[in-house]
This record gives sequence, C-alpha cells and structure tokens, in this order.
Amino acid sequence: MIHHVQLACPRGSEAASRAFYVGVLGMTEKPKPPALVARGGCWFTGHGAELHLGVEDDFSPARKAHPGLLRPDLDALAARLAAAGYPVTWGNDELPGMRRFHSQDAHGNRLEFLAPSRGGSQSARLSTLIR
Repeated sequence: MIHHVQLACPRGSEAASRAFYVGVLGMTEKPKPPALVARGGCWFTGHGAELHLGVEDDFSPARKAHPGLLRPDLDALAARLAAAGYPVTWGNDELPGMRRFHSQDAHGNRLEFLAPSRGGSQSARLSTLIR
C-alpha cells in the first residue's frame, strides 16, 4: 500500500498549490512536521490519497508520470476542473471496468482521475475505500 505520492512544484508556489488541491480538488492541507517546513511545499490529504508537493529549484512539471487517483464524483470533478480552467481529457482507451480522465495541477503536473465504470457494489466499495 502506498503512503503518499510526491509531486514537484516551483519555489514559492504554495498558494497556487493550496488553491488547486484544496479549492478545486476539495482536499485538506495536512501540516508538515516542523523539521520539514523550511523546505517549502505543502501536503494534502483526502479522497483516500495523500499528496506531497515538494519544491524543486529546477522545476519541470511531470507531463507523463502521474498519480492515478480514485474519485467517486468523477463527472462532477471534471466539471469543476473545466470550470476552473484546467484541461479535462477523457481516456479513449478505457481501462477494463474504469472510467478516467487526465488533467493537470496548477504547476502543470499530470494527474489521472478514475472511477469504476460499472454501478452497484463496485461503486459502493469505491465510496467506502476513499472516505
């Protein structure tokens, strides 16, 4: 099981990270341990995932590598991202049993969001899993 995924961000971009991960994705900021605060960046948790945004002085966004995040509210999330000006590209090559789309965060890092394509008990298990 994965504890967290770290993505890179440019120095001084914490406000943009918070606006995206809290404001758009609905995650909660998790306080960093005091010994790590001076490094910059910020941590977020919610919907069954924990993401750490770490500062890279020579920042370049991840355009191919990405976390795949399970979300039961896939259509509503896609609409929220599009309304906020972020790209939403639905997967044409469906993964078996999953619907998905790609977007990017405030820094250009690629993100994938997924949900089971079949209803019923699989969707109920997903909702329970990511609470």
